[in-house]
Amino acid sequence: MNLLIAGGAGFIGANFAHDAAERGHRVLIYDLLTYAGNPKNVASFTHLVKGDIRSASALDIVFAEGIDGVPFDAVVNFAAESHVDRSISLAMPFVETNVVGAVTLLEAARRHRVPTMVQISTDEVYGSIEETGRFTAQSPLRPSSAYSASKAAADLLLLSYYRTHGVDVRITRCTNNYGRFQHPEKFIPTVISNALAGTSIPIYGDGNQVRDWIFVDDHVAGILDVLERGRPGAIYHFGGPGIEGDAVGISNFELAHRLLRILAEKTGSQLSHYTALLQNVTDRPGHDRRYALDWSDAERELGWRPNIELEEGLRKTIDWWLAHPNWWNDV
Repeated sequence: MNLLIAGGAGFIGANFAHDAAERGHRVLIYDLLTYAGNPKNVASFTHLVKGDIRSASALDIVFAEGIDGVPFDAVVNFAAESHVDRSISLAMPFVETNVVGAVTLLEAARRHRVPTMVQISTDEVYGSIEETGRFTAQSPLRPSSAYSASKAAADLLLLSYYRTHGVDVRITRCTNNYGRFQHPEKFIPTVISNALAGTSIPIYGDGNQVRDWIFVDDHVAGILDVLERGRPGAIYHFGGPGIEGDAVGISNFELAHRLLRILAEKTGSQLSHYTALLQNVTDRPGHDRRYALDWSDAERELGWRPNIELEEGLRKTIDWWLAHPNWWNDV
């Protein structure tokens, strides 16, 4: 297929672009190249256009051209403001990009008769779940931040196009991602980069917020499955493989200690040197306590399962971080 990947120079989008190309798809990356979009992530791609999904006129130019004159078969939208902390301090950019931008992108795809759009969403649209259980695609949406509220709004608007106009829109919602190309503002890169720099590692509140983690390669494999075999109007969940004993998720505090243990092993440093950098800081407002997704729908319909266990994924991530100091120092 010919794919327009919006936000394709960012963390998950760039990983998806590489995997899509490896599967034989032709890719055009459309990205505003804000602080979170790094052209180094996609330097090997010929077709990279700097542009804003909020600009209908800019999108019309790109859609009219396609890839070397061949129209697009699908749009995959990763473009988003995604950092919860930033949404707490300033919500409007999240509304403009995540809501208005997503609808503007879909309208452009409709004008140019692109048949399919895959919207990349988040488990945060459901809010926090209790100590047990998992969210399903039928769970009510109860977002806690401007970020998650903007993603929920976009999901609902795009699904309305499917129900009203028959547009082939597919939604994916995923747990916390980690892996190469992730911006240092996120939790796992913050722990790694601050430890290597010898600066304090902030842990919100008591650190007992529980998250389910998925290695980015597993996530993008699921998105490709949705693109190639998913149903119009469907919502698909992607989550991690669980922790020891099939527990869903791990606390931020425990995850930080796991990362530091692996980092100490690989760098030859004393673990105590790193753990001394951990610092509890004031919790952020409205901080969700626990996320967990039921991804049996993706397994049942697409045959998808996560393949990378947490320990393996963390080691892969740290290896990449240690091998690419110029990348994260520049960022």
